[in-house]
Amino acid sequence: MIVLDTNIVLDLFVFDDLAVLPLKDALQTQQLQWIATPAMREELARVLAYKQIVPRLAYYQRSATDVLADFDRLVRLVDVAPKAHPTCKDPDDQKFIDLAVAHKTPLLSKDHAVLCMKKRLLALDVYAQTATDFVANLIPEPTA
Repeated sequence: MIVLDTNIVLDLFVFDDLAVLPLKDALQTQQLQWIATPAMREELARVLAYKQIVPRLAYYQRSATDVLADFDRLVRLVDVAPKAHPTCKDPDDQKFIDLAVAHKTPLLSKDHAVLCMKKRLLALDVYAQTATDFVANLIPEPTA
């Protein structure tokens, strides 16, 4: 199981970031289960309408509807988690932390406000990390 913040979702479904391609493959083949709440979907829909994102969607020949369909196809919606003990400086990121803590699952983020909480979250059995770091652990080392 895994929790993905909105920036990681954008990397997966808008920007087709090659660095997260193994993560996308793991989600599509159901080797990894992604959980989110309806509020996380609402945040993604709101972000997809931002004036700086709309031209990026057009550039990558995607629509907000396409991205939300990808979200709906790959995510398992769960109930909102109770407020976790560590509090994030950015209230918009708290819902991701709460869900990861409640389910004891990795949280992938690019957000400094989340990543600076790594040690506190690790004490709660939650690995907060970048998608690049997570993907590096997903791909097995080549054997000689």
